[in-house]
Amino acid sequence: MSAKGLRIPEKRLQPFLAHHRLPSAFRKTVEEYYLPLAGKLPSFRAADRPLLLGINGAQGTGKSTLADFLEMAAHHLFGWCTAVLSIDDFYLTHDERLAMARDVHPLFATRGVPGTHDTAMLADALDRLVDLGTGDRLRLPRFDKANDDRAENSTWPVVEGPLDMIVLEGWCVGSEAQEQRLLLKTVNELERDEDPDGVWRRTVNNKLGRDYEPLFAGLDALAFLRAPSFDAVFRWRCEQERKLAEASSSTASSIMSGEQVARFISYYERLTRHNLDTLPARADAVLTLNEEHAVVASDWKQD
Repeated sequence: MSAKGLRIPEKRLQPFLAHHRLPSAFRKTVEEYYLPLAGKLPSFRAADRPLLLGINGAQGTGKSTLADFLEMAAHHLFGWCTAVLSIDDFYLTHDERLAMARDVHPLFATRGVPGTHDTAMLADALDRLVDLGTGDRLRLPRFDKANDDRAENSTWPVVEGPLDMIVLEGWCVGSEAQEQRLLLKTVNELERDEDPDGVWRRTVNNKLGRDYEPLFAGLDALAFLRAPSFDAVFRWRCEQERKLAEASSSTASSIMSGEQVARFISYYERLTRHNLDTLPARADAVLTLNEEHAVVASDWKQD
């Protein structure tokens, strides 16, 4: 598998495809889009520090798949050591979010939007990872979504320094706050019915601008997995739930109905739509997906 002289041998690619349950046809995506991005990584990196790469994409766009591929490819192509972080692992604890729901707005009981992450914890982790020396070790937080709370510290994976690349992936990584005037108009029933005075969405927006943007400003490069539309994101999540139901031998309480998916995705709608409008012009690499999840185009800022 090659692109502009780069190659990932089959003995490395096949386990990657198997681990992510990807079809053999995914090799085309690797060759035409993922591998060229991997080849550009050294050009994003400063000489005296690890590369800090952000990956943004709506649900179902393949953020974790791309992050894992870049980790594997960077090690094979350049001998790099990489740490991969998901912003999902830096959620506030269950009790902390309940406190926000009580003191700020009830919608903060549900994790996901800016304001429901421990940004101080994330900033500290990134600083420590950048500074890891030879033999230094650091535990990376993990969030237990099944229990809706932070996992026990003893279960957190350990990385050892020094690092050449740190990948931070997440649906709001690299996002920017909206202009206040844009918050006046609701985008869905959740905002209309449960945030009629705009307290929740203004708080989310203010948290994004104050606590998240300074972190994202430290990214050396940002890759954006561009969904065709927000409607496609909703449809993909419904399909995912349908497949989970078909694979289950019994009715599982964790499988969401169409109405439940619609409510769940509503928390993400405003910022997802904002990202679709703004990130293509700001990201260093844009991989565009079609309605069937397949990457069909790429754009590079430096070209």
